[in-house]
Amino acid sequence: MRAHTFLLIGLAAAASACRLETARDAASTAGHDIVLAADTTVVSARVAAGATLDSILRAQHVVTTDIVELVVRASNVFDVRKVRRDQPYRLEMTPQNTVRRLDYEIDGDKYLHVVRASGNALVADVLPIPKTRRIELVHGRIDREHPSLVAAMDAVGESIELTLALADIFGGEIDFSTDIQRGDEFELTVEKLFRDDGRFGGYGPIAAAVFRNSGRSVRAVRYAPEGGVPGYYDERGVSMKRFFLASPLKFQPVITSGFTTSRLHPVLREYRAHLGVDYRAPAGSPVVAVADGLVVSAGDAGASGRMVHLRHANGFETEYLHLSSVAVRGGARVRQGDVVGRVGATGLATGPHLDYRVRRNGVFVNPVAAHRAMPPVDPIPVAQMEAFEAARDRAFASLTVSAIARVGNSDAPVK
Repeated sequence: MRAHTFLLIGLAAAASACRLETARDAASTAGHDIVLAADTTVVSARVAAGATLDSILRAQHVVTTDIVELVVRASNVFDVRKVRRDQPYRLEMTPQNTVRRLDYEIDGDKYLHVVRASGNALVADVLPIPKTRRIELVHGRIDREHPSLVAAMDAVGESIELTLALADIFGGEIDFSTDIQRGDEFELTVEKLFRDDGRFGGYGPIAAAVFRNSGRSVRAVRYAPEGGVPGYYDERGVSMKRFFLASPLKFQPVITSGFTTSRLHPVLREYRAHLGVDYRAPAGSPVVAVADGLVVSAGDAGASGRMVHLRHANGFETEYLHLSSVAVRGGARVRQGDVVGRVGATGLATGPHLDYRVRRNGVFVNPVAAHRAMPPVDPIPVAQMEAFEAARDRAFASLTVSAIARVGNSDAPVK
């Protein structure tokens, strides 16, 4: 598909109603951007609420035989039941209301393409949306106006997807719920994708990153060991991934009650042990498994409310209490970072929070101390260190050069 096709989709998407134009009109308005067969009618619009592929074609008075054929052909490559509201489409028709071509944008990465072939049959396919890639520097700072990673990332024009990606990289080293302080900074180089019409098309992987937290600099670089999958490593080749994540909540919550053998219970008003850590977080916030494991139980647990209990390797178990909902079932396997439930206030609770508990060999231990003591996973093999160091130096050099350019150019946006 030529790059100019989706330029027209983008322009048409801003219109509140579909646009009809003849080949002569199209030539005068679009210039060299599009070449149409004689007497071609073009409809560019967005899918209306409740519309289907069938109803879209019928609304444009496409002949019935073409509607049936197009839906059948499209169904072979795409679930036509998943045509979504507000997605752009572009339909080309003959004066006889037969289909020359249909392009429907499935999502930000691909589109349904149906065209009349030389044998007069319709041919359907799902094709990638053309995109260009470039590496960009992103810099942010935690301060009074932007006290969280989410706020700091938003302030420099980046989205929650990049926030989550950065939190995942440093999640084994930094607890974004408790360790973040004013004055902390981050810089990273990330691959960004742009569509041919200039619109942002999403993020690729972060190439290198540094997070300056409480006077220390934590650095990470993306690298794929020979025969392995890409991961993030510090400058010594030690994996950034830990056996346990630093927290079951990605960022923003604060600890309201720590691990203790004697605490005044907020509901029962009596002193008893609190064998976990309470995180205050908005209701509905995702709670993730801190490590790979097996779901021992998931559901109602009396005073603990809805709870998920996981068993991990090396004698560890974790519990997630007072959830508003659970996302796993007993006996299921979960991977580190999988959502197991959402923050709530079920059971004996005065408000939304997560009571998070850790046991080792059957004995409850302080989760904060246990997490800090967790070792990383396997480092780069010694035989591959030379190749890693070369890749590391290139990645960090690129990060440094980009940062110097940003500081040296006072007119440059902080991105």
